[in-house]
Amino acid sequence: MSTSRTTDVVASDRNQGKNQLRVGRLVKAHGLKGALKLELYTDNPERRFVPGAEFTLQVPEASPWHGKSIAVREYRVMNGNSVVFFDGVDDREGAEGLVRAILWIDQDADEPEDNAWYDHQLVGLDVVRDDTVIGKVVRVDHLPAQDLLIVKANDDEIMVPFVEAIVPAVDVAAGRVIVTPPPGLFEEVPEAAEGADTDDADAAE
Repeated sequence: MSTSRTTDVVASDRNQGKNQLRVGRLVKAHGLKGALKLELYTDNPERRFVPGAEFTLQVPEASPWHGKSIAVREYRVMNGNSVVFFDGVDDREGAEGLVRAILWIDQDADEPEDNAWYDHQLVGLDVVRDDTVIGKVVRVDHLPAQDLLIVKANDDEIMVPFVEAIVPAVDVAAGRVIVTPPPGLFEEVPEAAEGADTDDADAAE
């Protein structure tokens, strides 16, 4: 399976049960005319951010945008950065009110996004490190900065950032995700997974 991907997760419990895909996050206001820099969670921004495309906003409940949607006026790439303009957002102050908002779009059943997975496809998968099963995905948490796989390892729940550097491969058909975590992320895994390195170190001494 190709590992060149964005780690998008499709949520099926948003917007009255419709499947929705997280496609971007508004990072910061850009200029004085309402533009916002966009962090992309999609491999097809030119298709997703066409004029008139409408997105559901994920914002804090205190935000005046809570529960609302927003439509694209224009999408550009400026100095290597994705920049988007929205209808009704005409100045920097308006743009500032949307910073950190996450954009979700209804997903057509016959037009799946590349390299995206539904929550229910990920939950229950074995988590494998160095060919050893070290836990199981019990849920997916959607945070503004990134998604987290919550992995049950022994009696602990470990938060694993769902990024390619740490989760290089997802194989739904095989029922597993491959992880290459940094040292210390899975300290309470079974001794069989941790013991090999310890034994080698002892032997070297």
